Amino acid sequence: MAKPGLPQGTRDFGPEVVRKRQYIFNTIRSVFELYGFQPLETPAMENLDTLMGKYGEEGDKLIFKILNNGLDNPDKHQQARADFEKVLEGKNVKGLTERALKYDLTIPFARYVAMNHGQLTFPFKRYQIQPVWRADRPQKGRYREFYQCDADIVGSNALLNEVELANIYNDVFTQLGVTGFELRINSRKLLAALAAFCGGAEKMIDITVAIDKLDKIGLDKVKEELAQRGLNNEQIDTIEKYLAITGSNEDKLEQISALLGHLEIGRKGIEELETVNRQSAIDNLVIDFTLARGLNYYTGIIFEAKAPATVKIGSIGGGGRYDDLTGLFGVPNIPGVGISFGVDRIYDVMEELKLFPEGVYTGTQVLFFNLGAEESKTAFATMQNLRKQGVRCELYHEAAKMNKQFNYAEKKNIGFVVIIGSQEIQSNTGVVKNLKTGAQETLPLADLTNKLFI
Repeated sequence: MAKPGLPQGTRDFGPEVVRKRQYIFNTIRSVFELYGFQPLETPAMENLDTLMGKYGEEGDKLIFKILNNGLDNPDKHQQARADFEKVLEGKNVKGLTERALKYDLTIPFARYVAMNHGQLTFPFKRYQIQPVWRADRPQKGRYREFYQCDADIVGSNALLNEVELANIYNDVFTQLGVTGFELRINSRKLLAALAAFCGGAEKMIDITVAIDKLDKIGLDKVKEELAQRGLNNEQIDTIEKYLAITGSNEDKLEQISALLGHLEIGRKGIEELETVNRQSAIDNLVIDFTLARGLNYYTGIIFEAKAPATVKIGSIGGGGRYDDLTGLFGVPNIPGVGISFGVDRIYDVMEELKLFPEGVYTGTQVLFFNLGAEESKTAFATMQNLRKQGVRCELYHEAAKMNKQFNYAEKKNIGFVVIIGSQEIQSNTGVVKNLKTGAQETLPLADLTNKLFI
């Protein structure tokens, strides 16, 4: 018999972990709702042609493709086997796989808008909290199955949207207690201007893919990669000057104006950054010209939320403007902008920094002891009254020794126990014990209310 196990890069979540994750989800969801976003869900899998070609050469490699049905069909078995052998040889076999697990929530959202744009009210503001899958190498903070929490606005060019998304990041992380995070922003228009300055728009993808690796491989390796991608020494020197810009946000804007402000698309990118920097008024907003985000569909402001430096996790969110994403699906001219929260990484940050409030761990608030048939009958009726008041409670499943029931309450981190024995039935009372303080008192059953167990 095979030993039970999990696919690499996936995890089970026990009750305590689920409660902590729900705390993060609920915090993010409540902020999304405050800003007027509506919920949406899309399927776990999409048609392969919906996803391929949308994430850049690096991203496309990480899409989990789903094998078509047929291996359990005797008529198709032999052909499916033969096709799969061809795939192992590096050949592309049409019809072997036509679907894939979704890589992110943005492209499926664009597909949804393209299919339903006639019925939507624009600007359309949606949020989505669902799992996505990437065939990545698992490591700390990086998994093959993980949740994303996205907020997107489509049908509006206003920079007000970018300002609000920046404030959503700030509000969420402030409510979660994640102080020390940085919200980094750049404009893809500046990267387009840099590409134009270094030989033409066709250099854009080569430059952004290389720059996006700066944190991982360092400047020298980035320069090597740029050379391998066909850029000459003069062009690489210009990119190095671009990457070397430092100082306050205002200093950086002044320096980038000197380098790229003579190009129209460069001026537009600078104006965007100036507006978001000025209007968002967030202390930890950092203009970062090294930020590239290697996704081809971004066209304007891009975001990356960085975890506090002490936890060494890196990005905990990102996004940007994608002014013609639905054009990929035959519905052009619907501008959009969106952000995503990396919940799994946020969880790791909060766990390491011990930021979860104590109440998050609490499931059952009150355990009613089971001391026999008549006693449990009274206990059950009392428990049901408390449940109607919103008190989370349970009755021990069988009559057992008091020590066993106390141990059960302690292991489940239950704060209170209520003991109703034969004497208590006669007097219509119950013994209430606070397991955290040790305090104990006998109270009329009618006085057991939600206020008592807070």
